Amino acid sequence: MEEKFEFGEEWLKQILDLLEQQFGSHCEVVLHDLSRPYDSTIIDIRNGHITGRRVGDCGSNLGLEVIRGTVKNGDKFNYFTNTRDGKILRSSSIYLKDSQGKVRYSLCINVDITESIRFENYLHENNRYNIGESEEQTEEIFVDNVHDLLEDLLQKGIQFVGRQPGEMNKENKMQLLEFLDKKGAFLISKSGEKVCEVLGISKYTFYNYLEAIRKNNE
Repeated sequence: MEEKFEFGEEWLKQILDLLEQQFGSHCEVVLHDLSRPYDSTIIDIRNGHITGRRVGDCGSNLGLEVIRGTVKNGDKFNYFTNTRDGKILRSSSIYLKDSQGKVRYSLCINVDITESIRFENYLHENNRYNIGESEEQTEEIFVDNVHDLLEDLLQKGIQFVGRQPGEMNKENKMQLLEFLDKKGAFLISKSGEKVCEVLGISKYTFYNYLEAIRKNNE
């Protein structure tokens, strides 16, 4: 019988050493242990100045969707995102499973291409050559704590519904809860309490709504 390879942290950190040395200071390399609480999944990071994160900080919204099961195969390559301070990143992420087939680690690469994009725009402006439409952009949220991550997801959910919490009826509130659930927001500790506070509903109502949403989606 063929022996199944088991990823270990030391082996993965060797990969981080390789990538860091190969691509230099404009390339952030991040290793997440997704068996840890989501507020502290980062166990190794190189060139964290790019997104402002460090060891012990949380994962992004994309990892939540993989853990929640909303996304079955979370591997993504060469997608484009923006940081809060305006950097443009070209990113790739892979999710690694343990011997039981459960997602355990995530390895992510974020290359800061801000300056090269500026130079590209300068050349385009001068050459006036039509290089076609830009690549599709993936929305990934880089924060250093899960409270900011939840706040960003809440704001995006409110935009999705199209009404402020004080103006929402039952249907709108359930739309927001469904949006957040699919994004994996309720994997964040105490997220339910925060959402109850924002929507002005009780925990009992919150769990009733959530149960009804999940039954309907089964």
